[in-house]
Amino acid sequence: MMRGYHIGHFTRGAAGEKPRQPIKVILSRLAAYALKSRGALAIAALGVVMASLLNLVVPQLTRISIDQVIPSGDISRIFFVAAAIIVTAIAIGATSFVRSYFMSIVGQRTIYELRNCLYRHLQTLSLGFFAQRRTGELMSRVTNDVNAVQQLITSGVMEIATDAMTFMVIMVILFFTDWRLMLFLLATFPVTIMVTMKFGAAIRNAYREVQKHIAHVNEHLQETIANIHVVKSFGNEEYEIDRFDQRNMLNMQASINAVRLWSVYFPLIEIMNYVGLVIILSFGVMRVMGGELSLGTLVAFMAYYQLLQQPIRRFSHVMNVVQQASAAAERIFEIMDTAPDIMDRPDAIPLASCRGGLHIEKVTFSYPGSRDPVLCDVSLEVEPNRTVALVGPSGAGKSTMVNLLMRFYDPQEGRILLDGRDLRGLTIDSVRKQFGVVSQEILLLNGTVTENIAYGRPGAAPDEITAAAHEANAHDFITEFPEGYNTQVGERGVKLSGGQRQRIAIARALLKNPAILVFDEATSHLDSEAEQRIQQAMERLRKNRTCIVIAHRLSTVQCADLMVVLDKGRIVECGRPGQLLADGGRYATMFNLQFGAAQTAPGQDD
Repeated sequence: MMRGYHIGHFTRGAAGEKPRQPIKVILSRLAAYALKSRGALAIAALGVVMASLLNLVVPQLTRISIDQVIPSGDISRIFFVAAAIIVTAIAIGATSFVRSYFMSIVGQRTIYELRNCLYRHLQTLSLGFFAQRRTGELMSRVTNDVNAVQQLITSGVMEIATDAMTFMVIMVILFFTDWRLMLFLLATFPVTIMVTMKFGAAIRNAYREVQKHIAHVNEHLQETIANIHVVKSFGNEEYEIDRFDQRNMLNMQASINAVRLWSVYFPLIEIMNYVGLVIILSFGVMRVMGGELSLGTLVAFMAYYQLLQQPIRRFSHVMNVVQQASAAAERIFEIMDTAPDIMDRPDAIPLASCRGGLHIEKVTFSYPGSRDPVLCDVSLEVEPNRTVALVGPSGAGKSTMVNLLMRFYDPQEGRILLDGRDLRGLTIDSVRKQFGVVSQEILLLNGTVTENIAYGRPGAAPDEITAAAHEANAHDFITEFPEGYNTQVGERGVKLSGGQRQRIAIARALLKNPAILVFDEATSHLDSEAEQRIQQAMERLRKNRTCIVIAHRLSTVQCADLMVVLDKGRIVECGRPGQLLADGGRYATMFNLQFGAAQTAPGQDD
């Protein structure tokens, strides 16, 4: 076990915590979602009222039995009382069913809407947001936190409404039954309220910590399972077990702390309930012995008090649910209140058609949270239907330039034009539809080959998918699989080779039929045969399209119309490959390191 490694070193926090919202604000925002199901909510409310009123019938029947039936000596009357109790019980059961069923409908619809809104909002957020958050943390918001809110909506709200109704009606009945006894009883309420307020804030903070540590556990699970190959290749299984143990331990300690607060609070409420019972017995018996109160009325009073204890007891439980849900909802609304960094302007227009002409004009860019510019005063003109190669050392700014072209980020200075129009004046969706990307790290869906190719254009016809696979040199190996296009590729495409994944990615990009294609180190990890097949597919893809190729292996970009050499965020050379080689500058140095000074590049245009 490696206890010496501090867990905090591995946990990436948010860019900054937002101020905590008052619980009233959180609950009112949740109520707005619940009110979308007004019909079911109204029926549930009616069930709450009926169930609360029916619960008050039995103590009155008990009072009648003691004060009227027993003194009369008429045994037959007891059967009417018994029948009335049975009918009341059946009615209570029916109204309780209506209340529970329709409140569950409200709860499920509310959670459905809340989870959808949260996921929809996540899709609108910029890449900068995801760069500062872990996947496991976000998954915890959509799953664990929403589930915690579900407990409040489906059961907590119903209990609160029922108990509040029951409490108010019982207090009115107690007042008219014997207002003196009720006043003595009210003496215990201020203490109960103060205890509840004090513990309520502490319990909410405790459950906020629980939700945070659950998210940390999920983060670790997602990170290590997704990268299990790396974990095993370095032999770090015990190391990761130890890290998980630490996170799990913190989660357990936070949960125990929350339970400890709850365990102290509940007995205090019980003590106050028994104090109230002592008051009723003491003063009630004295009033019965003095002839000021009938025995039946005292028994009914005590029965009502027992009913009154149930809302008080349940209130402590409901408060527990409310505190957990409010802590979870706060985390959900923190995400939903985060505005995307990149948004459409109010006057943004969709790009109806695209020729693929690009113009980068004096662009300077730094990533959020960094003062060091990744690109400095970069200018570049790319004509439509041309192939541009971006080369240079790692960290030179090649991928960043593509991120700006696709408007994942906006430059701090300068502008980027697509067919002569500033990207910021166009809708984001219409811009990104013009791009097709084949990257070095291919991520495939855990589905069939067909589903992965069709992701380029959902709803594409089967013959269009097959045609795209033919063009990408993928059809032959796909049909060799026993299940052909219905073959499952596995999570992230683990059942396929690197070359097969790349060709499916090319087919996916081809099916999208974009005006601009981006190849980001698309052949860097492949053997010569796989690279040759992919190069052939790329040649077909490049026809009548603007292509941007990011490459370290210069052999893959010798057919480029324009070679752009970047270093430390600046364009240091730009021209045709043959011209740059003849100039003997930075490109020539890179070329000689890869091929040798005497060798001529494949297809070199001297």
